[in-house]
Amino acid sequence: MFGFRIVEELQKLDEDIQREHLAYHQKRVMVSKEFTFDAAHHLHCYEGKCKNLHGHTYKVIFGISGFVDENGLVIDFSDIKKIWKDKIEVFLDHRYLNETLPKMNTTAENMVVWIFEQMEEAIRDLPNDCKVELVRLFETPTSYAEARREWIYHA
Repeated sequence: MFGFRIVEELQKLDEDIQREHLAYHQKRVMVSKEFTFDAAHHLHCYEGKCKNLHGHTYKVIFGISGFVDENGLVIDFSDIKKIWKDKIEVFLDHRYLNETLPKMNTTAENMVVWIFEQMEEAIRDLPNDCKVELVRLFETPTSYAEARREWIYHA
């Protein structure tokens, strides 16, 4: 139906598309952004290799939901990145987690809830009724812990 063609003129706002058409719907949508960080930690009361100081390249995936604004956006991906960089990553990247996180055993299960709470606090006053729906923390490429809004608040 749509073959290859070169666009000769860009669509113009208020001529080819009206502002009231920018928000296609009024449904809740989840957007996701992922980040990586490197950190060292060790586990207490654990009989295995992880009781020794060691490190991981972690991956974090955020799922944030909300209603689109007049431009069709829930939250700008760059805003998620800024929150990550300014409020969360500073405690994690190239850090000794047992020292920089609150007093906890630095398991993926504990850390993912802390990360969830930090993002939730950071987006609390944003428009569009933004909510953290999930945080997934990969400790290895095949192993992760996940915190979901429905589990935290409806357990």
